[in-house]
Amino acid sequence: MIPAEIGVGLGESLDLVGQLVTIAAVLVGALTTHMTNHLMERQRTKYAMLTRWDERKLEAYAEYIDHVRKCVYASVLLYEVQNGMRTMERSETELTLELAEAEGNRGRAFERVMLLAENQVIEAAHAVNRAAAAIDWQARGATQGTLQDWRDLHKVVFQAINGFHEAARDDLGINGAFASAEHSSRDLILPRATRENEG
Repeated sequence: MIPAEIGVGLGESLDLVGQLVTIAAVLVGALTTHMTNHLMERQRTKYAMLTRWDERKLEAYAEYIDHVRKCVYASVLLYEVQNGMRTMERSETELTLELAEAEGNRGRAFERVMLLAENQVIEAAHAVNRAAAAIDWQARGATQGTLQDWRDLHKVVFQAINGFHEAARDDLGINGAFASAEHSSRDLILPRATRENEG
């Protein structure tokens, strides 16, 4: 038989151990909850940041291509006026200044792409810039070429634009196939050849 004093001491010890186990369980539960909440918040913040940067990238990519197309359009107007394919109230000087402004806007939009994009998108944008610049140069008379050369330059720039679209879609994680070769010729609206402008 256990003496009463020892029994009381043993009971108090067991109560103390029980209380310590309960406190330890509460602490472990609190730490586990805190860590789980912390990890979930980090994931939520990371997802929000990725979404925010994806939105910025999409905006920058769309703005860049918009400026490329405006530049091509300004080149077309200048080229057609210079070559007697179109008459306009604006002079060649005004059209040349509009083209220069469009080129500046395209350059600034390209810088945003450089800040946000991954390497494959940047390389695709360089290809677009090279193709668009060739159109600008022929429109301004810095390089010479026939109407067929002019048409070929447009085919190249639209192929480059579609290559940029592919790279941008991949960077943004957009699913689905995009066969750029099938789309390149659909965007071409080129002047018909005539005896006067074919040479």
